[in-house]
Amino acid sequence: MKLCMIGTGYVGLVSGVCFSDLGNTVYCVDNNSDKIKKLNQGIVPIYEPGLEELIKKNYRQKRLIFTTDIKQAVTKADIIFICVGTPTKKNSNSADLKYVFQVAKQIKKFINKYKIVITKSTVPVTTGDKIEKIFKSKIKKKLVDVVSNPEFLREGEAIKDFTSPDRVVIGTNSKRANLKLKSLYFPIVKKTSRYINTSRRGAELIKYASNAFLATKISFINEMANLCEKVGVDIKDVSYGMGSDQRIGERFLRAGPAYGGSCFPKDTRAVLDTGKSFKVDLSIVENVIKSNENRKLLLTKKLVKILNGNLKNKSITFLGVTFKPNTDDMREASSLYMIPYLSKKVSNIRYFDPSGKKSDFKNYNNVKFCKNIESACYKTDLIVIHTEWNEFKFLNFKRLVKKSNFKIYDMRNIYSPNEMKKKKINYFGIGR
Repeated sequence: MKLCMIGTGYVGLVSGVCFSDLGNTVYCVDNNSDKIKKLNQGIVPIYEPGLEELIKKNYRQKRLIFTTDIKQAVTKADIIFICVGTPTKKNSNSADLKYVFQVAKQIKKFINKYKIVITKSTVPVTTGDKIEKIFKSKIKKKLVDVVSNPEFLREGEAIKDFTSPDRVVIGTNSKRANLKLKSLYFPIVKKTSRYINTSRRGAELIKYASNAFLATKISFINEMANLCEKVGVDIKDVSYGMGSDQRIGERFLRAGPAYGGSCFPKDTRAVLDTGKSFKVDLSIVENVIKSNENRKLLLTKKLVKILNGNLKNKSITFLGVTFKPNTDDMREASSLYMIPYLSKKVSNIRYFDPSGKKSDFKNYNNVKFCKNIESACYKTDLIVIHTEWNEFKFLNFKRLVKKSNFKIYDMRNIYSPNEMKKKKINYFGIGR
């Protein structure tokens, strides 16, 4: 099939590349000419394991086309995916859909035969209805079906999630569109995945409800970790005991910093806003958002306490600053709160992240990016393990630091408190 992905951000690029690897011809469209130029040169704008190799492979085989020409892409494609951003509006909880509607209006201009127009972007309930109104004249001529097909891609594991998903959700009442999309997704769902055909509104809400529930699990276990610290229980034991119950499951039950990234923060806010617009009380979601925001300050205060409140002339090292490993995504990462806060009180902050230097900290004179773990940890007073990159899981801290009386704040509980005690290292974890 011939596909068009409008937007070459995380969702559009990963989905487009994976579809091309299944044998489809995919036009990846973006209005950012510099990004398209770089993609045509094999320069990948995001950090995602395995993506660069797939791009080069399918580009060579001419199944993957990067272009700014939306007219050409829409005209040639059978199925068009809208994959643009839906950020939170400023001073609001609602999702900003202006890019979605702008793209829909552009697509409309070039429809000359039957097309399936799909929202791949995460959008609130009724967005598909509004898009359908844009295509009203084309729908009357039976040239367009508007479908919701939400993505469920985890950063750092996106290719695996695309090729071996738990489910593929298709929101449409059109038999014609459903048959076409069943055929498109057949190589993916033929073995183990569920193909779920529901209403368009149903598909839109499945995405929001899923993300809100996962955010709830994270916030819940983080609050249990707070309790564990007070009663002298290890949160890892609690998580294991809870997760062994099949009704609960072990995933998303690891205590740590506040959840971040491109999805959970904005999607919980958006579903809360949707509830208010329909006059439905979503108090659980509201409190999840509040709990997550409070977590950033709570962990920062604990860090200060670990240093006995004495931050003057201290050196702090952050190992990892992204919101999770195997991605360069800094959106809503706890480090974006912690490092600026500490920079006002500490002599110097160093950080190392395998995904590279971050522009987020460029305006802080006492915040320095280190090119390796050794230089980041050398003679530091406190090591904060913020992100659980594999590079941080088997470190000889005494050899790295070369200083006595340093401390470790393991915000991911990578290390064993008992092992640290044996090595006579001042170690602090989360919920333990």
